[in-house]
Amino acid sequence: MSKETKETKKPKENVHEVKIKIEAKEWKDAVDKAFTTEQKKAKVDGFRKGKVPREIYEKKYGKESLWFAAAEDLIQTAYLKALTETKLVPVVQPTVEITDLNENLVEYTFKITTQPEVKIKKYKGLKVEAEKIEVTDEEVDHELGHILERYTELVIKDGKIENKDIAVIDFEGFKDGVAFDGGKGENYSLEIGSNSFIPGFEEGLIGLKAGEEKDLELTFPKDYGVKELAGAKVVFKVKVNEVKQKQQREFDEDFFEDLGMDGVDSEEKLRETIKKDIITQKEMEAENRYVDTLLEEVAKNVEVDIPEEMVAEEQERLLKRFEDQMRMQGLSLDLYYEYTRSTEADLKSQLEKEAYSNILYRLMLEEIRKLENIEVTVKDAEKEAEKLANQYKMEKDDFLKQLGGIEMIQYDLEMRNTIERLKELNK
Repeated sequence: MSKETKETKKPKENVHEVKIKIEAKEWKDAVDKAFTTEQKKAKVDGFRKGKVPREIYEKKYGKESLWFAAAEDLIQTAYLKALTETKLVPVVQPTVEITDLNENLVEYTFKITTQPEVKIKKYKGLKVEAEKIEVTDEEVDHELGHILERYTELVIKDGKIENKDIAVIDFEGFKDGVAFDGGKGENYSLEIGSNSFIPGFEEGLIGLKAGEEKDLELTFPKDYGVKELAGAKVVFKVKVNEVKQKQQREFDEDFFEDLGMDGVDSEEKLRETIKKDIITQKEMEAENRYVDTLLEEVAKNVEVDIPEEMVAEEQERLLKRFEDQMRMQGLSLDLYYEYTRSTEADLKSQLEKEAYSNILYRLMLEEIRKLENIEVTVKDAEKEAEKLANQYKMEKDDFLKQLGGIEMIQYDLEMRNTIERLKELNK
């Protein structure tokens, strides 16, 4: 096979135009193969399917149709040749254009984007201070209140409904005297003051007792999600079946047994545990903020021309992650766009800044890793893979296959070690 490989004009130093020609026997074989494939689909009067002679096929469909089919089939082969011959390492999917096509050859022009050059003027001795962590009694009280709320008991109340009580009700809503969809419930437990229902509903129940009934004349908010009810005047017919009130638990043996926290059998020990948990959470959040601030400071001293293609690809990754998060909540992107009155273009625009920062920080850390000669051996990566596989209760080989190989573990450890080195250099 005769071929030609050369780089021509470069709009940017890391954007390479690579030309690959495929000709002679390799091109002839590809065109012959294309005919064998196309012949099976061709329909020509007087010939059985798959039996059309080549000269008849070419007369009806044209030789060019075979050239295009062969060229399409050879794109991946040509791309591999381009990478092999230039030794380029792409960072995004390349673009390709067929720049010459005839009976003797096909020529492809690939635009291959490689890692941009990163210049870091300063990454040591930056004045970034870590936060000091403090936990107040009020914060402990607040969390303790949440725990007590979760273990609160509900007891029947013989009296009027008050704020924070639980009203067990039957209700049905009517618009212009006609019951509307979604406006009916039986033995529904409603916490007064939770703002679960439209404005005025919960307030309208205050003062009622079990067995009493009341008609609530209300108006739906103008921005209510159901178009037919938005801004509509309605009447809810409500019957109170039962009234319950919350009864806070005592710090007794039964409570701590229900709580099920090892070593916690008194209010004092519970408060100590809560404080430790808050400290752990605050330290983790403060650490994340510190690293973010440190990376922001380094970024101020970086020169790099990030290709738009890299940012666009990261936007797509973030969009896919967001879609997965929505799916876990039982929502689709279409529903999200409907609820937020936005479009995919709007969401991508919101993700652009995060995508750019992600790429910038990754490039920065990779450059600092090289400057600081930080490396992770395969042996160390194997140990980390074993530990992670155990955490996820998976076989190591299955875990690595799902993750993408031991190289991903190596890279992740190198980035983590680089962040740790960066922190040490800026204490």
